[in-house]
Amino acid sequence: MQLRYNYRAYPNAAQRRALAQAFGCARVVWNDCLRDRKQAHAAGLPYVTSAELSRLRITQAKRTEERAWLADVSAVVLQQSLRDLDAAYKNFFDSLSGKRKGRKAGPPHYKSKKDTRQSIRLNTNAFTLHDDGTVYVAKVGHLKVKWSRRLPAAPTSLTVTKDSCGRYFLSFVVDTKPDILPEAETETGIDLGLSAFAVLSDGTKISTPRFLRRAEKKLKRLQRDLSRKQKGSKNRAKARIKVARQHARVADRRRDFHHQASTQIIRDNQAVYVEDLAVSGLCRTRLAKSVHDAGWSAFVRMLEYKAVKHGRAFSKVDRAFPSSQVCSACGFRDGPKPLHVRQWTCGECGTGHDRDHNAARNVLFEGRRIVAAGRAETLNASWSAGKTRTKVPAQRGEAGSPRKGQPTQAGIPGL
Repeated sequence: MQLRYNYRAYPNAAQRRALAQAFGCARVVWNDCLRDRKQAHAAGLPYVTSAELSRLRITQAKRTEERAWLADVSAVVLQQSLRDLDAAYKNFFDSLSGKRKGRKAGPPHYKSKKDTRQSIRLNTNAFTLHDDGTVYVAKVGHLKVKWSRRLPAAPTSLTVTKDSCGRYFLSFVVDTKPDILPEAETETGIDLGLSAFAVLSDGTKISTPRFLRRAEKKLKRLQRDLSRKQKGSKNRAKARIKVARQHARVADRRRDFHHQASTQIIRDNQAVYVEDLAVSGLCRTRLAKSVHDAGWSAFVRMLEYKAVKHGRAFSKVDRAFPSSQVCSACGFRDGPKPLHVRQWTCGECGTGHDRDHNAARNVLFEGRRIVAAGRAETLNASWSAGKTRTKVPAQRGEAGSPRKGQPTQAGIPGL
């Protein structure tokens, strides 16, 4: 299985300039190749192959006066940019044909130097881990890295990212074997909500931290200061970075909370069942800000990949399942209820229910039924969970990496 490990990097001034040049060159190659394919499609010409684009937009472009500066960065950066464009087109075509599951993928778009996130990808030929704790990146130099944990294996690719507030991150993709945990005797169903972030079928409630709501006062002040600055001025650029840093703090705290909660749930339970919520639809209602603040989708994705990693069963219950309408004691369907009704009594058996706890118990029962019927929605909800090389998507929405390449030094030096 593939896992992604992220570390904070601290480049110096010269390295930041080199990385900025690498970001720009990769963006130019992407845009040039994308423009060629769009123009060929508009003219009714055949699809331009990657080999032709590599020859025209990388090899020959370096010899021209307009694109001579492409030779100042590593050729691996330019080739990987073209491969990422190929992957974007493949996802688009597979989405049109139905081969790609999930939400529809749109066609690739042009990139801008004003994008909030800039990144380059490298294979093992363009980076090396050293014993002094630095990471050498071709034509950039030895980057100082804050190592927080050891790499479990030799990385197969590296993504260097600059976020909206000017922080740099190194993201390594490694091929590892599942870390199977000892079998647990308990299973749990999870009901996600806003009053309580999650309620487990055993009655455990995880409160909602509301990180964005707690930071709104400071964000309001920073945003007001930003709006008063003159556009194009240096003071406006400084104010924009302050706003971006505050949003980054909120996102980091939410991500840390999700990791802690998901890890604890996976460690304590052999099987985890969760309701498949229509988050994109809820984000278009009056509850949009609270739904975004909760981050349900990111939490469920963490549960899914950690279940594969640790050999646990995981399944999603269909969103149409009436978990809040059915009595978990007798199975009587008592009908829909408004959101303000948090306690109710079953009209058939007279059992008093907490709305969220009852829904979590129903999710548990429905998840067991799905697994028993052999219709689980995930690949790992079977007896072979964790015993096969199940593919797991790399985190933070970044593309995966090829398995081929020269191995580099494994582990984190200096620890």
